[in-house]
Amino acid sequence: MNIAVVGTGYVGLVSGTCFAETGVNVTCVDVDAAKIERLMKGEIPIYEPGLDEMVRKNVAAGRLKFTTDLAAILNDQDIVFSAVGTPPDEDGSADLKYVLQVAKTIGENINKYIVVVTKSTVPVGTAIKVKNTIAAELKKRGVDVPFDVASNPEFLKEGNAIKDFMSPDRVVVGVESEKAKKALTRLYKPFLINNFRVIFMDIPSAEMTKYAANSMLATRISFMNDIANLCERVGADVNMVRAGIGSDTRIGRKFLYAGCGYGGSCFPKDVKALIKTADQNGYSMEVLKAVERVNEKQKGALFEKLQRAFSGESLKGKTIAMWGLSFKPETDDMRESTALVMIQKLLDAGCIVRVYDPIAMNECKRRIGEQVVYCRDMYDAVLDADALLLLTEWKEFRLPTWGVIKKAMRRPLVIDGRNIFDIEELEENQFEYHCIGK
Repeated sequence: MNIAVVGTGYVGLVSGTCFAETGVNVTCVDVDAAKIERLMKGEIPIYEPGLDEMVRKNVAAGRLKFTTDLAAILNDQDIVFSAVGTPPDEDGSADLKYVLQVAKTIGENINKYIVVVTKSTVPVGTAIKVKNTIAAELKKRGVDVPFDVASNPEFLKEGNAIKDFMSPDRVVVGVESEKAKKALTRLYKPFLINNFRVIFMDIPSAEMTKYAANSMLATRISFMNDIANLCERVGADVNMVRAGIGSDTRIGRKFLYAGCGYGGSCFPKDVKALIKTADQNGYSMEVLKAVERVNEKQKGALFEKLQRAFSGESLKGKTIAMWGLSFKPETDDMRESTALVMIQKLLDAGCIVRVYDPIAMNECKRRIGEQVVYCRDMYDAVLDADALLLLTEWKEFRLPTWGVIKKAMRRPLVIDGRNIFDIEELEENQFEYHCIGK
């Protein structure tokens, strides 16, 4: 079976590589010639544990190829996945120009039946636009080539994407014909053999499922952050509250951790896009609008705690250490990260900011340049610091040597944005400790 995956970003490269791992012949396509050249040399443009090895293995086996020319390979494919970017427009809606450009290229070049599958996260109704775009190009050519469209949203977690793809909770596929369903059933047969759930549905429902899933998870996070902020004011402990409500099987334990806000490539963008889709259809998503407001406010929670710790004293000239830059562990992705918000607030207050992250240092330099001090490790970051802020719960931060840190810091003040440290251990080492929800 031959498939093409258009777009070699996070979703496209992981999906294409994992399909090749199941024995499918995959051609990954991208307009960025430099990126394709790097991939052909075995250089991976994103950080994802295990991906580089899997790419090299499948390239060597001849199952994974790369090109910039979609038109040249189209008529050798059974299925084409569109995994191009859908960045948010200024109004929060998803920008579909890249998705529709792929559809236009397909309509301009296909000469045989093909299934066109949207893998990118797109608003409900996008498949209709893709279908109409392809049909319009076929009409211009004066040809009648059969094709189907489908929706197959991804549910990959950065840092765990390969496992998520190869051992999925579920695979959601939206189709409108038996022929398309048959083609995608064949593609996903290795997953059916392993009894993973492949859920077929209509296309609008598949498109909505992705947004609804991410919005629900974002809602749980913002809800717990709201509860945590109230816990601080009434003397409760959000960790105990989480254990109490998480034991209810109707609620469950996942995504109930209070912190300093969510970020990344999916939650912020998808919540905005779903709100906009509702607005465009005459409906207001009041819960999601509150979720978004709570999250934006929560990204400043550590700065407010820092200000209170200094009792109104000016922060100008203070040295602040930050552990963690990426929006979550096991990725270098800083899109919508709390770290970016915090760095800007600290710089605006006149602070000297010393940062360390195991993976995301280069990404931070790319985004903000030399505005902060980049440190060689977590202990270097706290040198002469007036406070330490923990923003990303990387494993290497969980059990630091507090005695060494205390000697290195100017003031033993720790503000924990992910509630990972042991308060008793910090108190034993005579640290002033603040966290979320206590």
